[in-house]
Amino acid sequence: MVKTAAYCRVSTDLEEQSSSYEFQMAYYKKYIEEHSEYSFAGIFADEGITGTNTKKRDEFNRMIAECEKGNIQRIITKSISRFARNTLDCLQAVRRLKELGVGVYFEKENIDTLDDKGEVLLTILSSLAQDESRSISENCTWSIRKRYERGEVFINTSQFLGYDKDEEGNLVIHKKQAKIVKEIYQWYLDGWTASQIARELEKKRAVNWNGTTKWHESGITNILKNEKYKGDALLQKTYTLDFLSKKRVTNDGKVPQYYVEDNHPAIIDAEMWECVQLEAKRRKQYMNEHTLMGYSRCSNKNPFAFHVICGECGRGFGRVRWASSKGPRFVWQCGFRYHQKGIIGCHNRHIEDSTIELAFIRAWNHLVEDQSNYLEHWNALVKGDDLLKKYKAKQFIELSKNGRITEHVEWKLVLKVLDHIRIYESGEIVIAFLEGTECQF
Repeated sequence: MVKTAAYCRVSTDLEEQSSSYEFQMAYYKKYIEEHSEYSFAGIFADEGITGTNTKKRDEFNRMIAECEKGNIQRIITKSISRFARNTLDCLQAVRRLKELGVGVYFEKENIDTLDDKGEVLLTILSSLAQDESRSISENCTWSIRKRYERGEVFINTSQFLGYDKDEEGNLVIHKKQAKIVKEIYQWYLDGWTASQIARELEKKRAVNWNGTTKWHESGITNILKNEKYKGDALLQKTYTLDFLSKKRVTNDGKVPQYYVEDNHPAIIDAEMWECVQLEAKRRKQYMNEHTLMGYSRCSNKNPFAFHVICGECGRGFGRVRWASSKGPRFVWQCGFRYHQKGIIGCHNRHIEDSTIELAFIRAWNHLVEDQSNYLEHWNALVKGDDLLKKYKAKQFIELSKNGRITEHVEWKLVLKVLDHIRIYESGEIVIAFLEGTECQF
């Protein structure tokens, strides 16, 4: 008795294909049981998975493993295209099975791989099957791009925070999720980093698109860059590299992209969305200019992190803990001072933690007390073309109404208004605000 198994595969999850899947299972079980020379060794079936390679076909790979154990001596399958559409994968599998003494019978082509002529015919027909797969892939790609050219947009909302689809397939705003999206944009313009936003959302137990309360920096960054939140749609951001691997890669200009304006209701207004893009660009330039690895860190405990800059070499100051007879103290010093062990890279002085905070308080209070003199500058920015400066100027006008700082610095205020603090060896301190004002002490 030959230990015989069957392999079948349905390549899509359409309802009619699912019934075909069930039919194949029943058909092959009956087929094997009706042949007296066969003993039933199981049915292996992959459903809803591409056949262009065998890497993700769990049942196919399990079947091969059973053959290697000697539990299967013969395999029956409907056709070459069901077994594999990739010529190389198909031939490698068949040859490996042949070495094990396992034959594969393809019903449609009437090929038995243990026959002398079997592999020659199989090579020819496998190539044809692979070419058919390429043709189908190219036709699908052509069809999708033609829809893009006509401005027809398909957006998957299952992994898209802020939107659902109505019965006609149109995007509609998910109010609860949209509130989170608005918070993310607002916090970013208030000086928060994507990492800080993710931590805050987890702290608040905010529910993500996948139903969990887990948030990641990369996910926040993607939300902040996504033009769909202002109602537009950039099509073909990625494309399939080739029809065999199905690997999708970022479109760097290799294939056309299409931009559709006002495609669906916006959650974020266009001006705010643009401000976020400008702010992201500003932060990147800021970090490059001062050789910084980040923009902010642990803001509620240390709001000045990455915002204290050496006036001598332009690099960032770091906050360090010093031990003393009166207990530990925190000071700031240039990160390049001890860049190399035993060699002083920058001779700029260190500065007390309390001095940094006091300098900021004095500078902010100066803006508040002289508000009437600064209003002209802020109003000019509001009327200007620089959207980010316009946004910040409006923010400064409102924040300055809250009055002077009398005691402790509120970390959220620091993030909203401070660009950086420059420290010079002479003892001079310069507070640079985000709307362009500088105060010197």
